[in-house]
Amino acid sequence: MKKILALVLALVMVFACAAIASAEELITVGFAQNGHESDWRVANTQNYNDVLTADNGFDLTLIDCENDNAKQIEAVRNFIQQEVDYILIAPETNVGWDVVLQEAQDAGIPVIIVDRQVDADPSMYTAFIGTNSYDEGVTAANWLDEYMGQKGIEEAKILVIEGSNGASAQIGRTEGFNSVADTKDNWTILASQDGNFTQAEGQEVMESFLKNPDYAGFNVLVCQNDNEAYGAMDAMDAAGVTYGVDGDVIIISYDATKEGLTRTLDGRITCDVECNPLQAEAVMALIKQIEAEEDFELVTYVEDKAFVAPGIESALATTMTDEVLAGRAY
Repeated sequence: MKKILALVLALVMVFACAAIASAEELITVGFAQNGHESDWRVANTQNYNDVLTADNGFDLTLIDCENDNAKQIEAVRNFIQQEVDYILIAPETNVGWDVVLQEAQDAGIPVIIVDRQVDADPSMYTAFIGTNSYDEGVTAANWLDEYMGQKGIEEAKILVIEGSNGASAQIGRTEGFNSVADTKDNWTILASQDGNFTQAEGQEVMESFLKNPDYAGFNVLVCQNDNEAYGAMDAMDAAGVTYGVDGDVIIISYDATKEGLTRTLDGRITCDVECNPLQAEAVMALIKQIEAEEDFELVTYVEDKAFVAPGIESALATTMTDEVLAGRAY
């Protein structure tokens, strides 16, 4: 009996040591995620949880920082104290990162900026992986120009519901769209207001726009993400304003989530410019390149497309179909 007990104890010790060794071999990653303000962000978080797994060689700690820049900085400092192998940051705002990035650099921990960019010297972090929000803005504006030409629309009176002020997505989409709009004598941006990338604030901003007589006659609404567009639609529905391919107002949105593309398929959103949330695979590949001491790209943009409602011909965007929607994973 004593021999059996000793054998069992020995086996337990072997398995315990193997488990400890296995855990030690995992690459530890601390992710200061921006928040959960939109369907897009939820899909982005899920992508990281699905990819940076133990089966793939990672031990991921993801902190939802609730759209609070101070909480993100605190999370990064905690990751530094924990001596994780890598830190990921999806920044709430693009400024204010220099000090904590220097702290991570002093600790010898590589930092990868994901999704949104930061206004810091590139030497202060290892790499950036995300989308090109400036190009997204340019794509949206170029599509509008194309569509107006096709439909014989002589003038664009534009209202804009922006994303969170200071976020690189808000800055890039605004600057990209305006770089085209500023060249058009027949385009007027009547107003632009922060909707904070949420459905509730998108609705509030749209309600305030609709109450202002100076904005009467607007025929284009640009929402800087899908959730803002949903809120704006609710406000327009309540006010009796028609929109989409059969209405008086052209709606341009960003993100191209499954719900956003569903509304594009049924013609309520006229054009939806993609911001691809599936970025974790590129991050995993980058970390493995660093671990193998291979050369890697300092800046990687994931591929984005644009989608338009059925019946619209476009050289710049894909026409939505049931088949395209069925293949949408987020």
